[in-house]
Amino acid sequence: MINPHPSTLPYGHNVPKKGDGTKTIVITGATGALGNLAAKTFAERGHNIALLDRDRDKLDSLTRDLNLPAERLYTRVIDLLADSALRDSAGEILAKFGNIHALIHLVGGWVGGQTIPESSREDFAFMLDQHAWTTFNLFQVFAPHMAQSNWGRVIIVSQPVTIRPAAKSALYAAAKSAQESLAFTLAEEYKDSGLTANVIHVKSIDIKGQGKGTSPVEIVTAMTYLFSDEANKVNGTRIPLY
Repeated sequence: MINPHPSTLPYGHNVPKKGDGTKTIVITGATGALGNLAAKTFAERGHNIALLDRDRDKLDSLTRDLNLPAERLYTRVIDLLADSALRDSAGEILAKFGNIHALIHLVGGWVGGQTIPESSREDFAFMLDQHAWTTFNLFQVFAPHMAQSNWGRVIIVSQPVTIRPAAKSALYAAAKSAQESLAFTLAEEYKDSGLTANVIHVKSIDIKGQGKGTSPVEIVTAMTYLFSDEANKVNGTRIPLY
């Protein structure tokens, strides 16, 4: 269980010893509330952290908060739709840490509130870019490297709208459904390599602690379980947190 009030020691002081199970975790959308907590939680547990995000100022702020030694942290401002930049980033991560063990893909975004006839192609393209194409690019680049480690974790956060779409949610539901299909297919393709891929389902994220939806702490707790060796057989499934 995650301690919602972590140690007062700076994260950089929790430096693991060589050979103690340290892993490398790539987090996208790292500067959002969920990515922020995930980065801090896994950093506190002694892992190497690679942060990918589009916002330089927020990424710099998170870097300062983590206070990790340079040898345990990689950051890059990146557009996940830029395939060549993403491959360059993966190469840099491998050069720095030697391996990649986990991908936590947290890039979000929602467009909706209109019926299908009212919706625009531009909005649909944006949703597909945000959820389906970024996921496709990340899987193409990172999955083979995780499989080479004979141990890997892919974690995505989605919504139950993919199971039963609501009215005026077609664009988001379709894009997230495509994202989930990519994850579940990846789970099948790499199931014999120690790589698992799972989806955490929430209806909403309770960032402000109002008691509505699922809190970031609850979501990251599920992530730490999926990341554990005890979750080796949890693969290609949806984890309902609502």
